[in-house]
Amino acid sequence: MFDWREAVSALQNAYRANADPRATPPRTIASSGKASLRCLSAAPAGQRYFGAKVMGFDSGAPSPAVQYVIVLFDRETSRIAAFVDADKVTGFRTAATSAAALDKIAPKGPLKLAVLGSGLEAIMHTRAFAAVRDLAGIAVFSPTEAKREAFARDIGVELGIPARPVAVPEDAVRDADIVLSAARSHGEKPILYGDWIKPGAVIVSIGSTVPSQREVDISVVAKADLIVCDVVHEVVEETGDMIAAAEAGIDVQRKCHSIEALMRGELGEQLVAARNPMFKSVGGGLQDVVVAGIVFDRALATGNAVQLPIEISAKSLGSSRRRNSCSLIPSMMPATGLAKS
Repeated sequence: MFDWREAVSALQNAYRANADPRATPPRTIASSGKASLRCLSAAPAGQRYFGAKVMGFDSGAPSPAVQYVIVLFDRETSRIAAFVDADKVTGFRTAATSAAALDKIAPKGPLKLAVLGSGLEAIMHTRAFAAVRDLAGIAVFSPTEAKREAFARDIGVELGIPARPVAVPEDAVRDADIVLSAARSHGEKPILYGDWIKPGAVIVSIGSTVPSQREVDISVVAKADLIVCDVVHEVVEETGDMIAAAEAGIDVQRKCHSIEALMRGELGEQLVAARNPMFKSVGGGLQDVVVAGIVFDRALATGNAVQLPIEISAKSLGSSRRRNSCSLIPSMMPATGLAKS
């Protein structure tokens, strides 16, 4: 149901066309007691689908868990097209967005990749990067020996690329052309430091998305002379790494630029002159809607979408139409659900 190159290209096109800030409003978080609900919405220009990802959990529940669902609306019908399970879609869209940026930032040719982390995001990003660049080798660090060894073994076989586990993160980073930081440490201590990174290396950081989280040291932010962000104001104002850097006197705002500017080629000489560019991601609704739309279209084409046993009421709009608050979605366009992506 998914292809990395298709997703990368679709995201590049979507960000290139994203000129109206109303199409990608800030995420919202509703909370009460131990219950929290987050919503990321988007209406990408030129795309068939618009919609939102909703995430909810209550840490006070007997068996707390987080569930994600993406609701897709269809511009052609003005109806709900699908409910998409967003668990793996979130991993796909984050990695595909990072790869979309990397494709515009990193040099061509065989590149060495350092991966700090061995979880879902680390795996997804390695696959995504391999789809846009020829990787000469992969070095992976995880504090758990069994996990880093399994990651190196499995990803090496899957991608046909030499991969090795390392016990010290610095050993993975020293010779890397691309440095992926995808694992916050216990206690929110930085896991990546600027003096480990060689000149010319591209940094991708995805692990710090709220003020309480830390992933990279302020020395990394200081070394990065150009920072491309998927959501600039959230990266600058709401991530622990950037907050700490700003408090240390680093002009974070000046360094940060939007992924839209990158895709439209507006960074020009700044990008060419950057010795250590960084891509910093917090995730956004545009990514969710674009990638969920790809998954849904493929599911429809291959017969893997599951039609829900219900119809959802549709209220007609417009003075030229008969208003009927009880009308149903026509049977030829029912809401569709994907149990798993």
